[in-house]
Amino acid sequence: MQVALMVDDIESACMNWTRTAGIGPFFHVPRIVLEEYDYRGRAACGLDFSVAIAQSGGVQIELVQQHCDNPSAYRDTIAKGQGGFHHLAIYTGDYDAAYAGYVEQGFTAAVDGSFGGFRFSYIDTSAAIGCMIELIEENPLQGDFFARIADAAREWDGVTDPIRPGFPAEAQ
Repeated sequence: MQVALMVDDIESACMNWTRTAGIGPFFHVPRIVLEEYDYRGRAACGLDFSVAIAQSGGVQIELVQQHCDNPSAYRDTIAKGQGGFHHLAIYTGDYDAAYAGYVEQGFTAAVDGSFGGFRFSYIDTSAAIGCMIELIEENPLQGDFFARIADAAREWDGVTDPIRPGFPAEAQ
C-alpha cells in the first residue's frame, strides 16, 4: 500500500515529486521522535525523522528524512546524505500473523516499536527482495490519516498547497 524513499531534504523532495510526477499534495509530519523502540533486538531511543506522504492511485508515496545520526532501519540501507528506495509498507489488521509469517521465513526485525499505542516494525527483507517491509498495525488514527491523504489526492488541482501539515493545529 506504500512505497517509501529516503531523502536528504524532505521539502525539496516533495516539490520534485510534484513537479516531475504530478503527485501530491504531500502531508508533512515534521520531527517525529521515537523515544523508545527496539533496534535489532536492543533498546534504543531518540530516533528523529520527518515523513511526507502523498497518494498516487492506490499507492502511497512516503518520503522519509532522518535528522539524527542514530543507527536505524533507514540508515541500514541508505547512507546519510543519500536517497533511494527503502521499504514497502503493509497495513494489517492481523499484525501478529503478518509478523510471524516473516519470522517463520527466517527474517528479523530491524526495528520494533509503537506509535500512538499501535505497533509497527521494519522487517529486514533487504537480502531477499532489495528492501525492507514495514508492518503497520491497523488503527483508527492512522486509518483516518491515510483516508485524508487519499481524499486530498483525488480532489487536488495539481497546484494548490502541494505540501500541507500532516496534523494541522486545529485537529490536534
